[in-house]
Amino acid sequence: MKTIMLVCNAGMSTSLLVTKMQKAAEKLDQNFDIFAIPLSEVEENVANKDIDVLLVGPQVKFMKNEYEKAYGDKLKVDSINMQDYGTMNGEKVLNAAIELMEK
Repeated sequence: MKTIMLVCNAGMSTSLLVTKMQKAAEKLDQNFDIFAIPLSEVEENVANKDIDVLLVGPQVKFMKNEYEKAYGDKLKVDSINMQDYGTMNGEKVLNAAIELMEK
């Protein structure tokens, strides 16, 4: 199973997006482990879980380059499109994560 980790400032604002991404995955008949965490838990989660994609929320986009440098050799890192985040478009965010995995 592929794992997608979303990172935001406190881990709360992305919980609705996670739910919508999970529903989109069900429609595609695919199974993903999708979860959201605050910035303070990134290092611990990367060290202890097999994460395929790390998606950075718009409010913490400034961390993307740091995460690419630190973890880019073991997982894919990208930022969530601000419009997709604002509209909570779980399908588009999931598709972006899937495309990232395929690169």
